[in-house]
Amino acid sequence: MRVRSGRTVRDLRRESRTAVLQRLYFDGPLSRLALGPATGLSSGSVSNVVAELVADGLVEEAGSVDSAGGRPRTLLRIRQDSAYMIGVDVGETRVRVELFDLALTELARVEKPLAANGPRREDRYDVAVVVAHVRAGIEEVVRQAGVGPEKLLGVGVGVPGIVARTPEDGAVVHGQTVRWDAVPLERLLRESVPLPQSVPYFIDNGAKTLGQAEMWFGAGRGAGSAVVVLFGSGVGACVVSDDPRSARAIEWGHLKVRVRGRRCRCGAQGCLEAYAGAEALLERWREAGGGPPDGADEETALTALLAAAYPPDPGVQADTTALAVLEETAEYLGAGFADLINLFQPERILVGGWAGLQLGARFLDSVTEYAALYALSYPASRVSVELGTLGPDAVTVGAAILPLADFFAQGGRREPPEIEETAPAWKTSLRQRAAH
Repeated sequence: MRVRSGRTVRDLRRESRTAVLQRLYFDGPLSRLALGPATGLSSGSVSNVVAELVADGLVEEAGSVDSAGGRPRTLLRIRQDSAYMIGVDVGETRVRVELFDLALTELARVEKPLAANGPRREDRYDVAVVVAHVRAGIEEVVRQAGVGPEKLLGVGVGVPGIVARTPEDGAVVHGQTVRWDAVPLERLLRESVPLPQSVPYFIDNGAKTLGQAEMWFGAGRGAGSAVVVLFGSGVGACVVSDDPRSARAIEWGHLKVRVRGRRCRCGAQGCLEAYAGAEALLERWREAGGGPPDGADEETALTALLAAAYPPDPGVQADTTALAVLEETAEYLGAGFADLINLFQPERILVGGWAGLQLGARFLDSVTEYAALYALSYPASRVSVELGTLGPDAVTVGAAILPLADFFAQGGRREPPEIEETAPAWKTSLRQRAAH
């Protein structure tokens, strides 16, 4: 049956369930009376939807509160053990796998370092190695948490590069900087990971999953728009708003900051990433005559660079070479931030990633000054530049949010939604796979 708007009764029921679940998730516990104005639903609709959600095991009672002159009102909340999600961060130094309950409480974690296994640095990103790490990580977190696959909402995966989708392979990753050329990652994971075909995969750019996490739970809450930048070995960004469906990853690290400049990992010249990514930053330090301890990994080496430029002991003189490299980097980043401000005019720019959090704690003020110098004055006066608040695990949290957001969008039902004939082929393909 269709109503006048063209939506079916089933659509309206799903939207009502979604509205109640989201309000309880973000603002709960709430009473049935409070859910009415919070969702815009009538009291009768709220009662019917709540009854369904309680029967489905998704919502439970959470005590009561006194009411003015009447009976105490029963509070409701999401039942956090009713479903679980797995988040995977395919980073450039490690693969991190975490399992969360519905409240995004971490229940298990596994980390697998990506060490170079050949003469070339890009060998560390060997697809077979990454897939094996993801498979082993998923098996381990499921075992640690004792969660049955029937309770998994899905596996979210954040990856470096551009994610496209095909009818045959689902998510396909184009990661030029890690030498991934049309890698059919979803198909490879489905063939490798021992999970039922009904468990969906949600694969997206790592900067986008970081942005999703910061907007839902971190420094982006309350902002109408933000750009979340991810600093690791390389550089990425995501443009986000209060509507998670509008988020989009942008290859900000490959914006040109210098004509005929340094060679970037992508093969082009003059990219921001060739100056500001942790890998390039450490390389520039070595070229200038400095350098980290022999055998140090990137995270240890970056810590050493910051300690040399900004000694923790006030009696120790700063390493002028390290300081000069970082000051030049601050200007390049400021110019890159200015482009984000001019292009997107966000309310906030949020800095995350393991390298971003280390660097930002030291010279974010300097970067912000350069951004104001190079950006148009009006949008620059209306933006704040801040560190993300979710720490280095934010990509994994954001990846886990992908199946959670889809679960909410389906009104808390695990079965795949009905797909119209005009739907994109990749969505039809996913639904067909889930049905087998």
